[in-house]
Formats: sequence, structure tokens, C-alpha cells
Amino acid sequence: MNTTLNAAQLQMRSIIQRIATGPELSKDISLEEARAGMRAILNQQVDSVQAGIFLIALRMKRETDEEFKGILDAIRDETTPVIAAVDDVVDIADPYDGYNRCLPAAPFLMPLLAEYGVASISQGANAIGPKFGVTHRHVLAAAGVPVDLTPEEAAARLADSALGWSYVDQRTFCPPLHDLAELRSTIVKRQAVTTVEVMARPIHGRKRTHLVTGYVHKPYSRIYALLARHAGFDSALLVRGIEGGVIPSLRQKGVCFNYQHHSEEQAFDIDPLDLSIEQAVRAVPLPDDLPQTTRPGDEIAVVVDVPAAAQAAAEAGMAALNGVTGATYDSLVFGGALILWHLGREASLAVAADRLRDVLDSGRAAERVR
Repeated sequence: MNTTLNAAQLQMRSIIQRIATGPELSKDISLEEARAGMRAILNQQVDSVQAGIFLIALRMKRETDEEFKGILDAIRDETTPVIAAVDDVVDIADPYDGYNRCLPAAPFLMPLLAEYGVASISQGANAIGPKFGVTHRHVLAAAGVPVDLTPEEAAARLADSALGWSYVDQRTFCPPLHDLAELRSTIVKRQAVTTVEVMARPIHGRKRTHLVTGYVHKPYSRIYALLARHAGFDSALLVRGIEGGVIPSLRQKGVCFNYQHHSEEQAFDIDPLDLSIEQAVRAVPLPDDLPQTTRPGDEIAVVVDVPAAAQAAAEAGMAALNGVTGATYDSLVFGGALILWHLGREASLAVAADRLRDVLDSGRAAERVR
């Protein structure tokens, strides 16, 4: 056993002794210690038992801001960013564990925004717990979009006037993190990696990079804003969306947060009626005839047939890009309007929504998928 491995194991032993001593005696660790511990896990310098204890013990005692930052720094240490040949990049980060209660519409925000002149990427992975739901990768692959591009190839698509958007997979931009999928599945419950992985920032704009992500639980708006600033995002739009995604409810008022130029985040109210969106459903419903599956040993997760749901979402997304109205169409209008308004491309959400309806009705955005 070499010296480096011994040092990593000894440091992890010290960390675990402090963070895993019960609800009253557990102690916080510094940013640098959290970074070193996570780097040891990513570089396979500690065994999987210690790695699991590290992540779940932090979760059980509740991660501090400094611990979140340290884990994010370790992930970004293993991510080599690529600068696209465009001034601004919008990084759309839906939950890596996907959707299992509705069909995701957000995978089709990127071609819609590209037709408007906004370069954007989507990031994700194939099968991540705890939900193991339908991800951007699944839906875009079903629509015939390449999902195994290198970060360089994905960045090149942003500067292509006929495309202007891309998907980049965690497998290609941070392989050591992607290799933890099995460990994360074994842990079962959400841990710090789930929170910070959307901040990896794999593709930058020449001048600015903007984060768009979602959350469910109210305390996470502050945490995501904090981490987005720490990761260097010039601005961030944080949406309290369906299943933690970037699309808000289509039938209820809500609250979002955003910041500009690394400043403090601000809350703002949203109402779908202000955008002339009137839906009886909160999100795109799962088809009634969608096949049901089971997952051995899992009595908690709602299980959907991922390939069938991805195909249904792809068909609904392409229909919306071709101007077919419905819940997917309205989801794209709502999510896209929030992004355009956040970027300062339109003065109001209502005007942004009308502009995007014009784009959808023209069918031009659909050509950017083909």
C-alpha cells in the first residue's frame, strides 16, 4: 500500500470519527476536509464502506455550507470544463434521478431557446438513485439526439447556427463521479452529491455562464444559490418545480429565486395565469396506458417503465415543438419564459411567453432536434 493511499485512509478515518458520533456529538468538518474526503472517494483511495459512511454521516448530521462547498470543489476538481465559442451558455440542470410522476418537458427547452438565439446545454446521467426515473438522457435518446458526446463535441454544437444546443452526460465530463452510481444506489437516501452535482459546470460561455435548476424543499433555494455563486455561475434561476425540475406547476402560483452578477438571490412570484396558461394539470401527465414495472427490493419508489415513458415524452416534446398545444407546449412556454426574462431578453414573463408561442407555432425549433 503506497503512502498516498495510507494518508487518504487516515484522513478519512479522522473525518468519520468526528462526523459519525450521533446526533448530539457529531462535529462539522472544514471545507478543505470535505474536499479531501470527497476527492479520496472519487479517486478510489478509500473503500466503499468508508465512502458510504462519509456521505450518509454528513447527511444525518446535516451538511454545513462549508461541507457542501468542499464536496462541490472535489467534483469540480475532477471536471475539466470546456469553453464554448459563444458568449453566454445557459446550463439547464434537471434532477439527475429523473421523473416518475409526470412526463418531463424540459429536455425540449434547449432547441426552443436555441431558435430564439440562446445557447444552452442540458446535463444528466442514465440511472441515478433514489428515484431512477426518466432523465433528459432517456428522452433525448428516444428523440434521436446524440447523448454520448464528449464535452468538446457538445460545446461545438452550441456554436453551430443550425443547432445551438446540446446534451452532455456525466459519464463523459466527470467519469469518477459517474462511477459512484452503484454506491449511491446502495446508500438509498439522498446525500450531498445529489445536491451539488448539478453545479459541476462542464461547459462555460466565453463571457458568462448561467445556471437554471429546480428544487422542492424550501431551504434548498438558499443552498443552491450559495453553491452556484461558489461554482462561479454569473447568474442563477432557481425554480420550485415539479419533481424538483425547472418547470413550475401549470395550475398554481409559486415562488422562484434568482440572482445576477454573483449577487444575493431574490425571490419573485409567478402565476401561470399571468402567462395565459390555464391547465387542469400541474404537469404533463403519464399516459394511462404506460406499462408498469417493479423494482426488486424497492417498496418506496414509484416505478415507471423508463423506455416507454421516455418515448412518450419524446413524442410529446416533438409535437409541442411543432406547435401542438397541450401540457407539454405550456410547460415549454412557462419554463422558457422564465429563462428569457431572467436573462433580460424580454421585459416581462407575459411578453416572453408570447414570443415563445410564436416560435413553437412556427415549428422551426423542431428542426434543431433533427
